[in-house]
Amino acid sequence: MRIFLAGASGAVGRRVVPALTGQGHSVVGLTRNRSSAGRIEASGATAVLGDVYDAAALAHAVAAARPDVVLHQLTDLGAGDRAANAKVRVVGTRNLVDAAKAAGVRRIVAQSISWAYEPGTGPATEDTPLDHHGAPDRLATVAGIESLESAVAELPEWVVLRYGTLYGPGTWYEPGALMADLARAGTLPANADISSFVHVDDAASAALAALDWPRGAVNICDDEPAAGHQWVPVFCAAVGAPEPARVGTERTGWARGADNTVARKELGWVPSRLSWREGFAGL
Repeated sequence: MRIFLAGASGAVGRRVVPALTGQGHSVVGLTRNRSSAGRIEASGATAVLGDVYDAAALAHAVAAARPDVVLHQLTDLGAGDRAANAKVRVVGTRNLVDAAKAAGVRRIVAQSISWAYEPGTGPATEDTPLDHHGAPDRLATVAGIESLESAVAELPEWVVLRYGTLYGPGTWYEPGALMADLARAGTLPANADISSFVHVDDAASAALAALDWPRGAVNICDDEPAAGHQWVPVFCAAVGAPEPARVGTERTGWARGADNTVARKELGWVPSRLSWREGFAGL
């Protein structure tokens, strides 16, 4: 299978490239960083330097690759800039989808998130509506996700991977990264908000598996949604931060975690780290 991977040098993309080539796929990996091209090539793929905001150049790159599938793992989180990440979800996705359509690509697999659902009780399923009633910053995040997912769904065959919070090498949740710094500063709250996590290796395994999945959105997270009261102390211990103070007793309505039943029971994807507990222990 010929695959065009946008975001080949990101936390998930850099794991997906060698896995794809190891399975015999022909991979063209898009990166905007010249320093990442060598790693992509060393994994057996073809590296293409480009910027997803340059629509014409992106269209040319996709057409030249003649892919059977476009794999969208675009993010812009390196500097902790959520506005930049929202932009790549909206503008970058739009350009990538347009390029795929122009090249006659029928199938796309794209990265999304599993915490854009509306408030409710219990972990959210894929049938739970997105949240259109939050604070302005929350609404901006949800609007970016909605834009991404609606654009992706313009192709005949599409899969949206609604990842839980990514942790592990190359993410915000590893020693020396953003959340570890906050934990050491005592500003990562151990509150009642519930999160669902997924190790970056498991996110990559889902991206590979999704090449053959039926169309639709799928929650990709581990088996244990947990409140900050539970996971923050474990994360702090894992990254050498002091014991956090427990704060609050009421969770934010939308901070409910996500249900992975569809991925596990219907599609056969099982995370190698069944819980963030074992995952954090390996950081």
